[in-house]
Amino acid sequence: MQNILIIEDEKDIAELERDYLDVSGFACDLASTGGEGLALARINTYSLILLDLMLPDTDGFQLCKELREFLDIPILMVTARKEDIDKIRGFDRGADDYIVKPFTPSELVARVKAHIARYERLINRDMKKVIEIRNLVIDPDSRRVFVDSEEKIVTAKEFDLLYFLATNPNRVFSKEHLFERIWGYDSLGDLTTVTVHIRKIREKIEEEPSSPVFIETIWGVGYRFRS
Repeated sequence: MQNILIIEDEKDIAELERDYLDVSGFACDLASTGGEGLALARINTYSLILLDLMLPDTDGFQLCKELREFLDIPILMVTARKEDIDKIRGFDRGADDYIVKPFTPSELVARVKAHIARYERLINRDMKKVIEIRNLVIDPDSRRVFVDSEEKIVTAKEFDLLYFLATNPNRVFSKEHLFERIWGYDSLGDLTTVTVHIRKIREKIEEEPSSPVFIETIWGVGYRFRS
């Protein structure tokens, strides 16, 4: 049985999320504070984390950043806020997706299943060839990225997006195509996700992120990885 960590200070909401997921075959641990959630994440193995944005002892943005220091599993931020700036802040700190309250049981379960399935396919796939382009090295087996022999820490989705582009060089992909390919669905998502992840990748692999040599923006069309 796959385990989910729910970090949510409102007991009724946490128990509701747990019940939704329990019916779908998931086991859930509940944490009502950021400190408790961080402690559980360090000692247990989880397939995914549902992280509330507003917590009594910290905010979800900071906690997401701390979790990303030692975890690469999917992290879904849960919030009542709908502003794009909050989504961008969440993605900046390593969140994989954003789910806005109120949500239906089917939406929650669909997102959780989609992220876990995609993550497991990636970590269980056969060993692939290491990609080496100029000073950039992408190792799909260890899911590590190096620039000038220095490792760059990337999130799970940042790696997936970079690896997909690098294995399809000189082809232009729209934001819609990339979102559907990497996140696994389109009707539930926000294309801001792709923009933010591309920017974060550039900050890590490009010498001058404002003048990228690897991931080019093709205005009005999408993005292209230049080999």
